[in-house]
Amino acid sequence: MNCEVLATCSALGYLEGETYHKEADCLESVKDLIRYLRHEDDARDIRQQLGAGHILQNDLLPIISQHGGDKPLFDACIRLMVNLTQPALLCFGKVPDDPALRHHFLQVTSYLQAYKEAFASEKVFGVLSETLYNLLQLDWEQRQEEDNLLVERILLLVRNVLHVPADPYEEKNVDDDASVHDKLLWAVHMSGSDDLVKFLASAQSEQQWCMHVLEVVSLLFRDQTPEALVSAGHARSTQEKSRDLTELEVLRQKEQAEKRSRTLQRGTRHSRFGGTYVVAGLKAVGNEDVVYHRGIHNFKNYSHDAGKAVRRVHKRHRRARDSEGQRRSALNVRLFLREFCVDFLENCYNHLMYLVKEGLIREQAQQHDETYFLWALSFFMAFNRGNGFRADLVSETMSIRAFHFIERNITNYYEMMLTDRKEATSWSRRMHLALKAYQELLLTVNEMDRSRDDTIRQSSNVIKSNIFYMMEYREIFLTLLRKYDETKQPQSFLRDLVESTHLFLRMLERFCKGRNNLMVQKKKVRKRRNRPQKKSTPETDPEVLEETWKIVSEELRAAGFQLSAGVTEAVVPFDAASEVSLEDQRSQTVVRVQDALMARLGPEALGLLRAAREVWPEGDVFGPADVEPEDELELLKQILHATLPRSAPPEVPAEEDEEGPEYEEEELESVQVSETDFNFLDFIKRFAQPAIVRPYVLLLKTYSTNSPHTNHCIARMLHRLAVDLKMDALLYQLSVFSAFNRILSDPAAAAYKELGTFAKFVVSRFLVVAARNDKAFIELLFWKNVGTVHEMTEGYGKEGGGSKTKVAWTEEEEEELRSLFLEQRDSEVPDPVEALLPLLGATRSRRQVVLQLVHMGLVESAKQLKKHKVGTGIVLWTEQQEDELEMLYEEFKDSDDVLGNMLRKTTAKRSRARVVDKLLSMGLVSERRQLYKKRSSGGGGPRKTAAKGSGKSSGKSSGNSMTEEDFLADLTGEGADEDQEEEEEGSSESDEETFEERRERVTSSDGGARRRTQEPGVGRGPDVGPMLHSLKQEGLAGPLLWLQNCLNRTADDREDDCLSQPVPLVPLSEDNEDAMEKRSFQKLLRKLGLRGPANEQETFWRIPERLSPAQLRGAAAASPPEKSSLLGDRSPRRRRRRGRWWGRWGPPHMSRDQRPFGLCSSRARGNPPPRRPTIPPQWKTVQRPQSQRAHMEAAGPNKRSRPLKEEEF
Repeated sequence: MNCEVLATCSALGYLEGETYHKEADCLESVKDLIRYLRHEDDARDIRQQLGAGHILQNDLLPIISQHGGDKPLFDACIRLMVNLTQPALLCFGKVPDDPALRHHFLQVTSYLQAYKEAFASEKVFGVLSETLYNLLQLDWEQRQEEDNLLVERILLLVRNVLHVPADPYEEKNVDDDASVHDKLLWAVHMSGSDDLVKFLASAQSEQQWCMHVLEVVSLLFRDQTPEALVSAGHARSTQEKSRDLTELEVLRQKEQAEKRSRTLQRGTRHSRFGGTYVVAGLKAVGNEDVVYHRGIHNFKNYSHDAGKAVRRVHKRHRRARDSEGQRRSALNVRLFLREFCVDFLENCYNHLMYLVKEGLIREQAQQHDETYFLWALSFFMAFNRGNGFRADLVSETMSIRAFHFIERNITNYYEMMLTDRKEATSWSRRMHLALKAYQELLLTVNEMDRSRDDTIRQSSNVIKSNIFYMMEYREIFLTLLRKYDETKQPQSFLRDLVESTHLFLRMLERFCKGRNNLMVQKKKVRKRRNRPQKKSTPETDPEVLEETWKIVSEELRAAGFQLSAGVTEAVVPFDAASEVSLEDQRSQTVVRVQDALMARLGPEALGLLRAAREVWPEGDVFGPADVEPEDELELLKQILHATLPRSAPPEVPAEEDEEGPEYEEEELESVQVSETDFNFLDFIKRFAQPAIVRPYVLLLKTYSTNSPHTNHCIARMLHRLAVDLKMDALLYQLSVFSAFNRILSDPAAAAYKELGTFAKFVVSRFLVVAARNDKAFIELLFWKNVGTVHEMTEGYGKEGGGSKTKVAWTEEEEEELRSLFLEQRDSEVPDPVEALLPLLGATRSRRQVVLQLVHMGLVESAKQLKKHKVGTGIVLWTEQQEDELEMLYEEFKDSDDVLGNMLRKTTAKRSRARVVDKLLSMGLVSERRQLYKKRSSGGGGPRKTAAKGSGKSSGKSSGNSMTEEDFLADLTGEGADEDQEEEEEGSSESDEETFEERRERVTSSDGGARRRTQEPGVGRGPDVGPMLHSLKQEGLAGPLLWLQNCLNRTADDREDDCLSQPVPLVPLSEDNEDAMEKRSFQKLLRKLGLRGPANEQETFWRIPERLSPAQLRGAAAASPPEKSSLLGDRSPRRRRRRGRWWGRWGPPHMSRDQRPFGLCSSRARGNPPPRRPTIPPQWKTVQRPQSQRAHMEAAGPNKRSRPLKEEEF
């Protein structure tokens, strides 16, 4: 012991007999020890020295027992004992991995166990309870801050002592014998401390101690079970007696079977021929028959593995171990705990659980404090069920809020178990607590169904309606079963999960039988369709317009063209706070005037016209300032009869079920919650998958140690799959048959009659299938999905199978392929496969042809037949090439198409992107916009109109009409015809760059200008149209939608936080998880720039941190050549930009001379405005600009026309 510590401990005092004599400076010595503990090292040397010197047993406990009247000394001793008794896990932070620190950790734990034994004294707890009682007697006005600190320290001291784990080597007592923990509990009871705990839990004025009280209560009932406490002091029930008899019968049958086996092995006399046999057909190491040196009566137990060392399993692959089992305490302790439970339920439970729940919701508790809440909920509700169920005693936790709270925690624990792998075991234990709480809620609801009180049964129906209606509560067991990991979750978790699933399905089945139909929530796909746009101009008959004009004109003439003050004030043509531009507001004002005339509101239309004339006087758009009333009337008539362009009304989304037909015109798909009829059999079908059957089989292997109820739950679920769904082929697996063999050959098979009967049924069905399918025995080696099950039972290649079968090649087709390939190969065609496809017909894809050529041995590898990309493989620029590039730039820098002319003249052909990068790096241009194709001057002259009228709608077809969008499209390689199936990796550096590199380069240079020019172009991704179409054909529309939502959500997060970090794609649903395992879906992820798992430490694909929000949105909206987005066409948000309305210059298809008065500038023509204008005939007939019609004709019948830009009018 350290000299200073030893001197300080000696200055405390000394114990003489039963009396402790304290020294004069005892208080200062205690404070010194507290200070020493504050500065101890990582090995906790001071704590170990004090434990080795028995300071707590020989000094501190006698001081508080005999000198409790000295309040400063008593407070200091309590502080020191709280520090000394804190758990070793808190001292070290975690269980140390270093051997030296692990030794110190175990040493501190042993000292804590000695402290716990010293505290098992009625005298010590009598002093603590008396002090606590006196403090609680004080009113809040009289209670000082030091008093509250002392109350908290006493509660912490009791908590620390109860938390000390038992020593398994010292406490080897049998059940009903008193352990150290039992002695401690008895000291708590005899001192009256348990009554003080109940008072703190129920008192309104002591709400601040709710979490401390819940911790103490949970530790009081450690290693206890509600069933053992309920049965304490009562005679054994008939059910318990029958259960014990069943267990004894199983043991008796096993013992008799072993005795018979030993009798058969022991001969009546020594055999003279006991020696050597040769096992025919069983080969040994030297490829000779095995020589057997034992008696043949024991040959059935022979195995090649006999005598071999057991293979060591890596710790990462070892099964998780169950926590310490429960033990039955002494009878007097169980009786006192039972009484405590009864009082706690009647007086404290609802109040305390409400306070704790509020503290957890408001985040006023410490980390992981919700585990105490989950334990208390499951423990006391289970005790209430067994002790004469009363719903009012647990009403606080019997609500939908409790279900939601637990479900949210289960999800959180699972996610943390995946991310925090070092603490996966701790998260798994918390997850088990949450599952137990969820199971107890279901058991309590099931108990309420059997109540005689109609009100309780009605409340139970309300709760069941809610939990069966909500999708999260129905699918939680499906998710937990699919995600079960035996290396992180113990078998006890699986056992509770299987029993909870059985209970939930039984309740759900009973609930559905009592109703004709049950409405539940489900995921629904909302699809927006590009329906034909309605004509923006209202369809009116000329006769109706004439009648309307007659009424309006007579009304205005009768009023003398005078307007009332109310009409003049109500008319507001201009909104200064609006984001709409002045030109657009002016256009909208004309439409408002026409709407008022159509509604036969003449004064309002005239008032709006005059108000607009004052707002926009320039150009006499609404008439000159000195216009006559009759001229105003004529202008109103022209507006009434005019065909004005109107903004398209908002599209109403058409909602279709996800089972509905898919159309090519779907534009946007998004998941929304909807209602549908619930079918119980369809819900059971979701359990028919290997990921769920596997955990049941894993638990079936331990049938001998399972409880009869657990075995019944396993058999019932497998019976649902094999009999109700007729999917018995799901169980045709070697591990399942091995478990069946053990059950049928078990000496105590009579105790497992249900499992044995089911095993015989499955095996007999398998023999029937094997009689007509010679591959059935090979199928035993693999787990099977629904499609494979159908093929195995109905025949391979039959319709209705879930998996796609390969189309076989006939001998004639193979011979034709061979001859055509040799012919094309001899002709030295660059791409023989591309030349073969038209000759073979449209039934074969390029991939099928390549695989068949490899299978026939005509080529060694598919890499030899890769489609050649356009590119020369030139990577480095030579000095001559740089000089040539500089010379070409100087020659064509003043031309309309700088980049196009340079590419045509270069000797070393390179892509547009590489040439632009080189020009920027050489400093010949400072920004990319200098390389855009130049436009001819003039806004809407005859030249542009003629060009549009000729049907040229693409800017790339002309030398002087290249837009910024077209330029960037060329740089990013859009529109290139690539084979998405065959070309995956290994492309040359000069051919095509990755999507991230292209997007980084394009967006880094003048990205803002691009967004201003056309928003849909931002972040445009590669051409993935064929891949998307193929994935949709495979039924992966849902995972594609999930991927799009993840990309958009990550883009929003990175815009909000201005930070980027890799984001994992965690599939929580079954469909998404299956899609992530498909190679075709992974090809899409790689094409979009996502990164796969880097090493064995990573499990999920990730969105790289280098992708900007614009790039992510571009990947989400990655469009194939048909300009469709990831799951449809562009979203409405990206279709917001349209060609602007004609504004003051009239419709674009009109010449200046055709534009009517009031809608074009007279000063621009240099002519005075006419007095009596007439409406031109084009206004009545035109429905769409000529350029737009030409564009739609060029697009073809199967392609939607894109919105025209201003430059194309």
